[in-house]
Amino acid sequence: MSVNQQDLDPDSTTDVEDVADAEEELIKKCEEMWKDMEELSLLIMQVKCLTAELSQWQKETPEMIPLNEEILVTLGKEEFQKLRHDLELVLSTIQSNNEKLKEDLEREQKWLDEQQQILESLNVIQNELKQQVVTFSESRIFNELKTKMSDVKEYKEKLLVTMGEFLEDHFPLPDRNVKKKKKNIQESTAQLITLHDMLEILLNRLFGVPHDPYVKISDSFWPPYIELLLRNGIALRHPEDPTRIRLEAFHQ
Repeated sequence: MSVNQQDLDPDSTTDVEDVADAEEELIKKCEEMWKDMEELSLLIMQVKCLTAELSQWQKETPEMIPLNEEILVTLGKEEFQKLRHDLELVLSTIQSNNEKLKEDLEREQKWLDEQQQILESLNVIQNELKQQVVTFSESRIFNELKTKMSDVKEYKEKLLVTMGEFLEDHFPLPDRNVKKKKKNIQESTAQLITLHDMLEILLNRLFGVPHDPYVKISDSFWPPYIELLLRNGIALRHPEDPTRIRLEAFHQ
């Protein structure tokens, strides 16, 4: 049944514009959450590649050697061979994980396609609202958008949980008994935090205070984990203050 322009409620056009504005805001939030999840996925892939290298590094125990040129040359060759072996081990680990990474990529691509379809559907709805002046139930549209946002948040939480479990399994705090066997080391593991907690602090700072993402290095940060993040480009030092670090902004 057609509706004459003079019979329309003067507030109906305003209500439609309000719904369209709310819809655009929700779409922007979905896009921002997707960027955050891309960064988390990249971090998980990098951390997997570093597992083998860290495992070998933690087993090393420094030994005192005499400053003899021949011994130093021999030691250098041994270290070179060991480094080569470690690199081959890392390469082998990466190659063995290729299939798993491929599956993860396909799953992420499928999820991206689904999100793209959602965005396209929202764009269609937006265009229809701009072309037509009709009355409809606002609660129904908002419930659908909230449901879609809830699905996105749930997926993000799953990624965070997966990363946390992986880090807790492969990057635990240093063994207190091992540290007691090393000389001239007075550190205590009681005050240290896990690599997972370190990354969470850096992430919260990066997104909470984007204009100043640097975090002061405290005694609770285990130095080997700090060096691991810096060496592999996951974290960066402040150009003027080496006691502060930040997370690399992979999402930009």
